[in-house]
Amino acid sequence: MRHKVKGRKLSRTASHRKATMINLATSLLKHKRIRTTLAKAKEARGFVEKLITKAKKDDLHSMKQVMEFIKDKEVVKELFSEIVPKIGDRPGGYTRVVKIGNRLGDAASMAVIELVDYNDVINAKAEEKKEEKKIKAKKKKEAEEQAEMEEARVVEESAAKKED
Repeated sequence: MRHKVKGRKLSRTASHRKATMINLATSLLKHKRIRTTLAKAKEARGFVEKLITKAKKDDLHSMKQVMEFIKDKEVVKELFSEIVPKIGDRPGGYTRVVKIGNRLGDAASMAVIELVDYNDVINAKAEEKKEEKKIKAKKKKEAEEQAEMEEARVVEESAAKKED
């Protein structure tokens, strides 16, 4: 039985587990959404939420406490200047874990962990990519049609020369 056993080991040593959590937290705060295994996502959720709660105090001491884990200064600046003001009024639950199925290679259950109030940012980026794909597909289709027209002209010209 797992009485009072807290956290997941993730098949890692303590130092490796700590480094993994730091890397996951840094990536999540930097990109607002990451894809990882379900166990890592659930474990990173608590780690990131504690960091955001510390950052809500918005003083030098809390900044140093956060910088103890997150080594990237740009991410720390972004956390204190953008993320905390946007989700500061929320009493907790800053992240969301969504299951996305199993990985093809080893059938590990995968999940997306994201910051809750940043859905619109992610969706806007996805919409931009969708528009770019449409434009690219349209250009490709026009190029194919142009190539077919050239082929048809060549065939017509060669047929006309043979008749002469």
